[in-house]
Amino acid sequence: MGLRRVVISGLGALTPIGNDVNTLWASLVDGVSGAGPITRFNAEKFKTKFACEVKGYDPLNFFDKKEVRKYDLFSQFGIVAADEAINDSGFKQGNYNPERVGVIWASGIGGIMTLTEEIRAYVTGDGTPRFSPFFIPKMISDITSGHIAIKHGFMGPNFSTVSACASSANAIVDAFNNIQRGKADIIITGGSEASISEAGIGGFNAMHALSTLNDDPRAASRPFDKDRDGFVVAEGAAALVLEDMEHALARGARIYCEIAGAGLSADAYHITSPHPEGAGAAIAMRLAIEDAKLQPSDLDHINTHGTSTPQGDIAEVKAIMKVFGEHVYNLNINSTKSMTGHLLGAAGAIEALATVLAVYYDIVPPTINHFTDDPEINPALNFTFHKAQQRTVNAAISNTFGFGGHNASILMQKFFK
Repeated sequence: MGLRRVVISGLGALTPIGNDVNTLWASLVDGVSGAGPITRFNAEKFKTKFACEVKGYDPLNFFDKKEVRKYDLFSQFGIVAADEAINDSGFKQGNYNPERVGVIWASGIGGIMTLTEEIRAYVTGDGTPRFSPFFIPKMISDITSGHIAIKHGFMGPNFSTVSACASSANAIVDAFNNIQRGKADIIITGGSEASISEAGIGGFNAMHALSTLNDDPRAASRPFDKDRDGFVVAEGAAALVLEDMEHALARGARIYCEIAGAGLSADAYHITSPHPEGAGAAIAMRLAIEDAKLQPSDLDHINTHGTSTPQGDIAEVKAIMKVFGEHVYNLNINSTKSMTGHLLGAAGAIEALATVLAVYYDIVPPTINHFTDDPEINPALNFTFHKAQQRTVNAAISNTFGFGGHNASILMQKFFK
């Protein structure tokens, strides 16, 4: 038997610029920034006082009080996004085998808010251990995949991937591979993160990884701009329903696009800095294109990792130019992190979702906040600055890279039977 074809039949999102997929997509196309002053804790003494928070979220709209006690915020976000994707796909309305439905989820950090709260309570107490019985289950990074499966009765492959900011891209690739090889018919995949906390912001500040443009948060995430000074932490979740093509067609599913290829690699260079020539990133993109049995000239769009860090943006552009050669000038390149901020372990999922919709609607969202060209970045490339651009997007790549040198590229293409 040959490899099965894998399509995307459902999407869900809970993000700093939209609490559902339709609102998120409208905000992406309109170039809306999700950045603002931190409200989750008092950030007055921190170098960075802003982030991209989810807005208007009330857990009691989705869970009862007893459930809220069991779930860290990153799991709440994941469950909500997964529910939207499952409803969007509609597969539960027909016949399906729960033993053939899996959940492969991701979080780069997991329940850091729960960890912080429990340790703070112990340290400031009288020394008597009074930890919550939910402490460990709320904190561990794998727990969201378990919650989604328990809620819906899915008994297929179930686990979580952790590869820093590439985590949810790795989850999507694992879901793709499992369905290709016939291990499941449907897999709910994606990622969630909720690390806007004292420890999260303080830790990234100590690494000098975050922007400190406190006077103008909305303009702080500025990928490929000469004056970029770091990324903007974000929170939220995105979910995708991946499905065996024949299974989707048999039930008359709406198909957004096909996942045609994936590439994984390592920089093998440094724990936090990318390879300066983008060596690992280039390998991942080449492997994704080869996996899809395409040529670089078949690609129309790349949603970059594009974090707005001084080294990372340059390295990624070098990798893109190395892989695509002269065709690079025909690509629409963008970074949706300029609007959503950096969702860390959930970044790969939200950017894959944005790439899916770019293919589906033939619209490439903009890279906002470009003010000054960087002399080290070729100004002739089309970074889709300022405004969305309408064009035919037959095939596109979403790039995600993580601390530790983890690289993942996912290739989506228009669906044809």
